[in-house]
Amino acid sequence: MVSPKMMRQLWALVESTQVSTLLQFEDSDLVQFLLKRFKAQQSIDPQDARHLDTYIQSKLPLIRDIAEDRQAINQGSH
Repeated sequence: MVSPKMMRQLWALVESTQVSTLLQFEDSDLVQFLLKRFKAQQSIDPQDARHLDTYIQSKLPLIRDIAEDRQAINQGSH
């Protein structure tokens, strides 16, 4: 299970990641990219890493929707 603290940290990571970066990867690569960035910020044990991997996979459509919305907002402001 992913703790609420880990969820908050993951979503903060998603928000701080460039839109172009979030949209450039295939699904499996995006999961690995986010997991690697998360681990760079905080050490987590292998079991938590597996749970986080599964959680990120389940949230990929939402992550991509958020990135696309941010991209549309950025393009609209120019």
